[in-house]
Amino acid sequence: MKLSAFGRKFTSGAGITSLMEDLGNALASGDDMIMMGGGNPGHIPQVQDRFSEILQGLSADQGAVRRLVGIYDPPQGEKQFIAALADMLNQEYDWGLKPENIALTNGSQAAFFMLFNMFGGDYGDGRRKHILLPMAPEYIGYADAGIESGLFKAVRPEITFTGAHEFKYRVDFDAVEVTGETGAICVSRPTNPTGNVVTDEELARLEALARSHDIPLIVDGAYGTPFPSLLFVDATPHWNDQIVLCLSLSKLGLPAARTGIVIAAEPIIEALSSVNAIMNLATGSFGAMLAEPLVRSGEILSLSREVVCPFYKGKMEKAVAAFSEAMGEQCRWYVHKPEGAMFLWLWFPELPISSLELYQRLKARGVLVVSGHYFFPGLPEDGWQHREECLRVTYSQDDDQVARGLQIIAEEVQAVWAEAGQ
Repeated sequence: MKLSAFGRKFTSGAGITSLMEDLGNALASGDDMIMMGGGNPGHIPQVQDRFSEILQGLSADQGAVRRLVGIYDPPQGEKQFIAALADMLNQEYDWGLKPENIALTNGSQAAFFMLFNMFGGDYGDGRRKHILLPMAPEYIGYADAGIESGLFKAVRPEITFTGAHEFKYRVDFDAVEVTGETGAICVSRPTNPTGNVVTDEELARLEALARSHDIPLIVDGAYGTPFPSLLFVDATPHWNDQIVLCLSLSKLGLPAARTGIVIAAEPIIEALSSVNAIMNLATGSFGAMLAEPLVRSGEILSLSREVVCPFYKGKMEKAVAAFSEAMGEQCRWYVHKPEGAMFLWLWFPELPISSLELYQRLKARGVLVVSGHYFFPGLPEDGWQHREECLRVTYSQDDDQVARGLQIIAEEVQAVWAEAGQ
């Protein structure tokens, strides 16, 4: 089979492809694999019950069923949901939104593919622009989203130690450089994979950089504020016409509904809708119609803050305690300060093997994690050993299984050091 450059690029073993294949194969195999690799949300009974109630109401209403499955939405997305969302955010935060400031996509991944390639790459006039990631590590799904190679430029973070076995990444503003070749800045908040939350001050400085160069600041809020609010530290919801705020219904409990939300200046939404039409004709209605009653009432905010956030915070605390007990003081190890999302980012300085080798050893023992080296798009592949010393693990699933998985990770890391004679 002969493929174009596009075909070769998107069939050449991307990190996100490997992750999703591992997850799918493990689930299909029926083996007793401990699933700590993906970002699949946990199953929260109160949230699932609420969606079941809404779904039952929709199924009993023939007009709603027709809207749900029998009518194309416009390329911008389901109009009633968009209008309700604009109203709710204006009432809560006084953002001055109009429906024209919001578009829906078939999941956040589709939104980032469109946005990154709208603002980065070949401008047709001899210029090629990049997407600046001001702090790596960053989300694995960004890495291969560019139609052209070399779309991203990333910056190493500052590392500060916040406890005996805890550290935190911070934006190194002395190293962040915005140039005429920068098409947009992008940061996730909280960050997948680390659980880091860019502070309000850091976000304001990034926004000022974007404004001074007349480029957008893309904020990936798939885990963040105002919903689903997987935040364990304070972070102020923020939007203006310099910011492209990307939200999702996945981590609220609707990952299969594939509903991404983009809030931006009207020209960006108009352009995004045009790309949406070409790529998808229309977005799916399912997630928007399920969430609309929660948005219209504002319940999506209270559910996020009072149910979803405490659920994950409790799981995070159990996971940190379990890993700390399993690791003890037998070798050097750190956990990134878990400020949000649903992951622990584990760092083993001077690990004798690569994180990919450690991933393979853990997979052989029935624990599926993600090798940390995938999470550094835009950085040179050599020159920073840190990228080969980290793992991302999720704690969203059953607490006992998570604790067992963390115990096996500790055993395997300790075995690696023992084999190295250290």
